[in-house]
Amino acid sequence: MQQVTLETIVSLAKRRGFVFQSSEIYGGLNGCWDYGPLGVELLRNLKDAWWKSMTYRDDIEGIDAAILMHPRVWEASGHVANFTDPMIDNKVSKARYRADNLIEEHIAKLEKNGKHERARNLAARLSAAREPEDFYQIIIDEEIADPASGSRDWTPVRYFNLMFKTFIGSVEDANSVVYLRPETAQGIFVNFRNVLDSSRQKIPFGIAQIGKAFRNEINTKYFLFRTREFEQMEMQYFIKPGMHVEQFEYWREQRFQWFLELGMTTDVLRFKPHDKLAHYAAAAVDIEFKFPFGWGEIEGIHSRTDFDLSRHEEYSGKKLEFVDTGTKERFVPYVIETSIGASRSFMAFLCHAYTVEHVPDAEGDDAERTVLKFHPKLAPIKAAVLPLVKKDGMPEFAEKLYRDLQKSFNVQYDESAAIGRRYRRQDEIGTPFCITIDGESLSDGTVTVRERDSMQQIRLAADKVKEYILQRIL
Repeated sequence: MQQVTLETIVSLAKRRGFVFQSSEIYGGLNGCWDYGPLGVELLRNLKDAWWKSMTYRDDIEGIDAAILMHPRVWEASGHVANFTDPMIDNKVSKARYRADNLIEEHIAKLEKNGKHERARNLAARLSAAREPEDFYQIIIDEEIADPASGSRDWTPVRYFNLMFKTFIGSVEDANSVVYLRPETAQGIFVNFRNVLDSSRQKIPFGIAQIGKAFRNEINTKYFLFRTREFEQMEMQYFIKPGMHVEQFEYWREQRFQWFLELGMTTDVLRFKPHDKLAHYAAAAVDIEFKFPFGWGEIEGIHSRTDFDLSRHEEYSGKKLEFVDTGTKERFVPYVIETSIGASRSFMAFLCHAYTVEHVPDAEGDDAERTVLKFHPKLAPIKAAVLPLVKKDGMPEFAEKLYRDLQKSFNVQYDESAAIGRRYRRQDEIGTPFCITIDGESLSDGTVTVRERDSMQQIRLAADKVKEYILQRIL
């Protein structure tokens, strides 16, 4: 992948209609983004590719659970008590930070300066920190300064719950409190029995869901990487206890391969096992992508044991067991989770597709072109229909072909400017195929099909173009 700055990606995203700042005419809302005409198509294609890979098989069912859920769900899951970040404010700059992030950045500086033993000792101390006072004392002992002002005048550390709270009904009191879900997984767990009974599935089987989640992040950063409103694509695979090692490895490899099949390359992807496991986890690994700002998680694969279903059994009083009708064995299933951020993956595919090339222009001189090399499955626009000139019957021929193709996939019509410039416009939004209608088209019914990445052109009968493109985008 070429080196590209985050500023370049953000600029392209706005200019070409992929992503806009939310409420921009009012100055914007930090950590919230709107998907434009091309962005919504790319995001939809990404979600469709994931959905088909997950649910177009015998052992996984799909659901769409409500965003608002009974507040006891979040007590059972541990989010009410534990879904918190340790926050600290600087009294001079008024900036707020996650205390653990400040310490991690300090450890990274120690490593960079060759102070490896001190960095290791501090990392161990951070790993053991549990109470707000633990984080605060590390910051004071290490004399960690505010990145904004250089001040060391800090407030005490406080835990801050990341869930958005609202009220349901006409009265705003403690009895009407509900939360915007911070993840989609719990909607799957509370529907385990419903799906099991209605689908007649047997262990092992999975439940998949795509949906919005909300987290009141204090520090949003890196464009779409950390936002307050985002989409998740999650699948929970329910298995018999004892199968978790085998199934964890299976889904670890399956998910990595999915990115490769959609055009990612191994030089920008890596596995990162978790150094610290959650108390309920048997194993956890992230798939990371090399963003312009560095490596960042785009998907997590987690072996969650029977924690989730057991907790919901305890809090709801309802049995969430699986009963093997053959052996009469009863057990609460273990779970392997695959959780991918649709927004983060959108950003990763956009960054990976961005390419600047030097190619000959019409006169044979060196010229630069910007091209988004999306996999055809993901490309927002699948083809563009371009009459060579706006006369001699070419627009009418092109319009007829355009309307026919439009019935099967997203296609653009463009008759403005020189043909070379129109090619460049389509390259910059990632359109895999450009179809040019010229004088020869009117005499023999053939058109020129140009492929985006190679820029090679072939001649095809107009009535064969749809089949040709469909074979390459499905």
